[in-house]
Amino acid sequence: MPVYLVQHGQAVSEAQDPARPLSERGREEVERVACHAATLGLRITEIWHSGRLRALQTAEIFRGHLRPEPGLREQRGMSPSDDPSLLISRLEASADPLMLVGHLPHLGRLASLRLIGDPGRGILQFQNPAIVCLARREDGWAVHWVLLPALVSGGSAADAHPPVGPPG
Repeated sequence: MPVYLVQHGQAVSEAQDPARPLSERGREEVERVACHAATLGLRITEIWHSGRLRALQTAEIFRGHLRPEPGLREQRGMSPSDDPSLLISRLEASADPLMLVGHLPHLGRLASLRLIGDPGRGILQFQNPAIVCLARREDGWAVHWVLLPALVSGGSAADAHPPVGPPG
């Protein structure tokens, strides 16, 4: 069962709007990535999101392109500072491919926990709204592929940066 991790699209600043909705650029990038994912035939059964506006809006755009049934589900334990181990049992209980739309540092810690068993070691560098596909293998989990917004039509290769490696 693959798990697709997506950091929400770029949001406006808290000073501009405390609810932090997606910025115009954020919406455009999410639309591009979601549309490309659909043309690649990405299949998911459900999209989980944190409930924060920017994650919900990102999830809604992906739902519009990928059309999962039953659709969207807000999940506790997906806020930026939540312990990623709170989500593991729910992920393990699902045999279906899921997309998780959330925030940093939570997504990075969740990926590290799945990949190397240590949520404190940052091994992936996320980019709004890239898709990181984690897949289960016989010997554990691995990064199966990454789709960066800069690699999708309308993006700039100059905007791409390596998704693997410690942040910074």
